[in-house]
Amino acid sequence: MEKIVLQVEGMSCDHCVKSIKKSVNELPGVAQVEVSLSDKTVMVEYDNTKVKVEQIKSVIEEQGYEIIA
Repeated sequence: MEKIVLQVEGMSCDHCVKSIKKSVNELPGVAQVEVSLSDKTVMVEYDNTKVKVEQIKSVIEEQGYEIIA
């Protein structure tokens, strides 16, 4: 399993947290998603043989959020 922490701008409420968690969890190979509004981070634990970082970033961006790092 791999783990990545992404800086995400645009998250402001519990709806944002739920939206990101739901969309990222639907990707194959994603084991865990932790979203922190206060830190503006999304931590994803995933199997890199089933899903790539770019796919994770793309799903978050499709929700209307901006990946900073």
